[in-house]
Amino acid sequence: MSQTQPMIHEDGLPGEEGKLDPKPEWQPRYPGSGRLQGKVAVVTGGDSGIGRAVAALFAREGADVAIIYLCEHADARETCRIIEEEGHRAVAIAGDIGSKAFCKAAIEETIKELGRLDILVNNAGEQHPDEDIRDITEEQLRRTFQTNIFGMFFMVQAALDHLSSGSAIINCTSVTMYKGSGGLLDYSSTKGAITAFTRSLSENLVKKGIRVNGVAPGPIWTPLNPCGGSPPEKVEHFGEGTPMGRPGQPNEVAPSFLFLACEDSRYMSGQILHPNGGEIVGG
Repeated sequence: MSQTQPMIHEDGLPGEEGKLDPKPEWQPRYPGSGRLQGKVAVVTGGDSGIGRAVAALFAREGADVAIIYLCEHADARETCRIIEEEGHRAVAIAGDIGSKAFCKAAIEETIKELGRLDILVNNAGEQHPDEDIRDITEEQLRRTFQTNIFGMFFMVQAALDHLSSGSAIINCTSVTMYKGSGGLLDYSSTKGAITAFTRSLSENLVKKGIRVNGVAPGPIWTPLNPCGGSPPEKVEHFGEGTPMGRPGQPNEVAPSFLFLACEDSRYMSGQILHPNGGEIVGG
């Protein structure tokens, strides 16, 4: 395990998975089949939540994994332990993906430590609930876009020289892009931008043999919601509005990322998968 120091600490975010009760379920649900054998993946927001589940599943399927995270060191150490227990190398890199310089340095460290790059998972994000648009400060608006969409641009820019035909980029968007969210105006707006970015980047890279797809989760039990400002009364009923009547778990989302990362989806690019508890959404 290699680890760098953080560039930023934002109180309350992204939140510690180790403090959640109940704990999110990250464990892969089935034995590996070598679908990512010999591959190297970078997973942003890989310390916890969906990112941890993706890192764990990728490692089970044969990949070495670099996780990029903001400042939750205990969670990052645990995710690295999980990857290494699967018999694969783990690199933990702390910093702010809203910084182009950091993204470049993170990819360079990945190449130095793991030797190559085949898969980029742009998963990291932040949200700040506000019922009144007038309560969204300019600082919050800029920060949410800086993390959620600028960070994806910066990561792809840094990674592209190291990707080749057969590589995959998977971006995490959200059901809020399709349904909207009256209490998450800036967050859902970034998710719309991510979907457009995914489709446009796919068109841009498809002739190079680099596939770009996305995953649009519904309500998933991760540190993002209880630590992102949702009031306790909302957290208590989180996910109950889905047709399945419950929130999803990270290990119910991770297989969508695996499918898009491996050869099973070799004829797919510019597409979005929807692990969302049964919500019927367009596109």
